[in-house]
This record gives sequence, C-alpha cells and structure tokens, in this order.
Amino acid sequence: MSRLKQFLLDAETKSFDLGHRSTIKFNIGKYNAAVQRGLTQYSDHELARERASFIKTNAINNLDKYLMEFESNFTARGGKVIWARNAEEALKEIGQIMKKKRARSVVKSKSMTTEEIHLNNFLEKNGVETVETDLGEYIVQLAEQRPYHIVTPAMHMSKKDIADLFVKKLKIAPTESAEELVATARRLLRAKYTEAEVGITGGNFLLADIGGVAVTENEGNGRLSTAFPKTHIAIVGIEKILPSVMDLDLFWPLLSTSGTGQQVTIYNTIFTGPRQPNEKDGPEEMYVVLLDNGRTELLALPEKREALNCIRCGACLNVCPVYKNIGGHTYESTYSGPIGSVITPHYNGMAENKHLSFASSLCGACTSVCPVKINIHNLLLLNRRQSVEQGFAEKNERTTFKLWLKAMKSRKLLNMAPAGVKNFVLKQVLKDTWSKRREPIKVAPKSFNQLWREREGK
Repeated sequence: MSRLKQFLLDAETKSFDLGHRSTIKFNIGKYNAAVQRGLTQYSDHELARERASFIKTNAINNLDKYLMEFESNFTARGGKVIWARNAEEALKEIGQIMKKKRARSVVKSKSMTTEEIHLNNFLEKNGVETVETDLGEYIVQLAEQRPYHIVTPAMHMSKKDIADLFVKKLKIAPTESAEELVATARRLLRAKYTEAEVGITGGNFLLADIGGVAVTENEGNGRLSTAFPKTHIAIVGIEKILPSVMDLDLFWPLLSTSGTGQQVTIYNTIFTGPRQPNEKDGPEEMYVVLLDNGRTELLALPEKREALNCIRCGACLNVCPVYKNIGGHTYESTYSGPIGSVITPHYNGMAENKHLSFASSLCGACTSVCPVKINIHNLLLLNRRQSVEQGFAEKNERTTFKLWLKAMKSRKLLNMAPAGVKNFVLKQVLKDTWSKRREPIKVAPKSFNQLWREREGK
C-alpha cells in the first residue's frame, strides 16, 4: 500500500475514533490553557516573536559561518565534532564510537533527531540496550510505538492507558495513581544511568560563540544521562544554531511558553565539551554529531528556507484542526503536524511525502502561534506547487485539470454539455474525495452565459 493510501486510511480511522479524539481534546486543551496563562509574562509577545524571527533568519542565512565558529569553540575545549550528511553516515559514526567504548547499554534523553535517524533500532540490532529516560519516551518505548507529538510523546494516552501498559509490561499492581506510575519509572531508570557506558541527547540550540549545546527538559533525566556515562553524544540538526549564548534569554522562554506554557523550562543545561581538569563530574569524552539529512537541500530554496527557523516547540501541532483529528501517528513521519508536513517532504523525499502538505485546511492557525513567525501555511502551498511542478500529481488529477483548463478557455466547450452531464461527471470524479463526506457539487441548470443571453434578449 502506498504511503498516501495508508495515510488516508489511518486518517479516517482516527477521525472516527471517539476515544482517541476525547483523549487528545483533553490533553491538548490543558496545554492550550497553560500557554494562554504563560503568555501573560510578555508585555509585548509580538515584539519577542519578531526578534526571534530576525535572529534565526540571520543564523540560517549565515549557517556555514556559525557552524564553523561552533566547531572551533567546541573542539578548543576537547569536544569532538562529527559532520553527518545523512542518517547512514550518522549511524556509522555512532556505531564506531559504540565499538570503541565496548558499549553494552545507552541511556537516552528525549531527542527528535535520534528518532529521525532511527537510532534505537540501529543500536538494538548491534547488541546495545537503549533506554529512553524521558517519561513520555519511556512510555512509548514500552508500548513499542513512535512518539505521537514533538514535545509530548505519549499525548495520545490517558492515565488509564499508561497504567494498563505498566501492569502488562512492568508487572506492577494495578493503580490509578499518577504518582505511583512516575515513581515506578523513576525506580527502574535510576540504575540504568550508572550502568550505561554512553549517554545520548539531542540539543535544542547550538551556541556558536561558546561552542555550546543547550538542552532544555523538565525531568532532570537529561542531566542524569550525561553526568554518569563516561561518553556523551549529542545529535543535533545543523539548523539549531544560534549566534550567541546571550540569545537564550529570548529563546528559552519562547520555547517553553509556546510548548508547555511554562515561563521557563525546569532544567536548562549548556554543554561545552567533556569534563575539564577542575570539574568534578561530566563525561570523559563528548561528541556532537551535526546532522544534515536534507536540511541543506531546504536551505538551497530561498522561499522555503524559513522552515529551518523552527525551534520544535510543538505549538503548531496543538492548534492545528487536522492534527487534532487525525493524530500524530497518522503522519508516519518523525515530525508531524503542520511543520512536519512542511519539512518531511524535503528530508525524506517529495514523491513519497507530498500528500502531507495537502493535509491542511490552510486556516493559518499554525502561522499565528509560531514563536519565530514561520509562514507555515504558505510553505505548505509552496510544497504543493513544487510537487505538481515535479510531476508528482496523481494521473487522474492531472487529467481532470487538463480537461478543466481546456473547457474554461473555451466558452463553446463549456456550454456544449448540459447540466445533467456535467453533474454526472463531477459525481464520478469527486466520489472518493469531495463527495465522500460532503453533499455532491451540482451545476446550476442554466449557465451564466445562458442567463446573460436571456436577460439581454428581454
């Protein structure tokens, strides 16, 4: 089955799953309410968005300069930088590190880039136990699922769903207490931090002027994953660059407020390399994998490059009417929702993923909440245009528009068929799309041309 057909099937299934819709409505509703409260900390939120947009746009337009500056400053403190053009290169380099360290277990902090390159599967195939330490990621790992949401991996699960999962997988006694569930996960994960040879994180921002990797989280698992293991690997997309550590006073609050409604996330850490001689803890070695994986292809498109400004706050997912109905797993991609629909065709191929850009009402809600003012709904339109220009439109779609164009350019052809024939054709053409959930489109008994002639005749 093609990805498009699978998407349509899954979308329809989820849209009519009332239990799923109820859970998502409840969970996203809590986040949206928190975000509205969080925005009250800004005296001029629009100005903050403008500034963030300017800084990120400048960073992306000068990406080569800032990445080289980051590498120079990071390696000066003993860190090692690995440039990976794609997922295969990233996995190969990480695999070599694992062999060198004779790693048997890895603890991972939450990271979308590791999901992007399918790191867990790679490590498991190579005999390395991989444990997700973020609670949401830990839950979906137990459930053998992909993350549902950029920020909240287990957003699609209720407390009961999680309790049932823990009873089945971890053999605990049935409970309705969220505190007991969290305590269970904490108890099981604690030993993993001290046993693991390698800790792996992503990175929310790369700081060029100090050679730093900024990681923001709410549970402390990121710090534990990097404090105990002797080796720390951070896998970060090249677009995460910021010119200066001083930019964090703007970006950290914007990220947390837009994502979870917090004024600032609880744990914010900057890693600038391995443990220094005068430091008591931290890894003996630190690697940063700078991941391209399609980003430079997007960078080469000036009218679409602003998509690289994304700071992965998840705000566009929470406000999107399509996402709230079809759910995160339906997208079958690492990055779901509006921003995922923009970037996935460029990261994973337009031919296989063009349908994602059509899964939008173009209402503009995503654009209105983006903290760095990415014009998301316009980028979706540009993706649609690119897919057509590259010849990826369905054959019946191309045929339909050719006939429509020919008819619209000729009044004689347009008036040749009576309304009944036109309605029959529209019914057949649109039966599996427009008419599946709507009243069929019907042509008026008389064309505008006929009505005009009758009027003039009188």
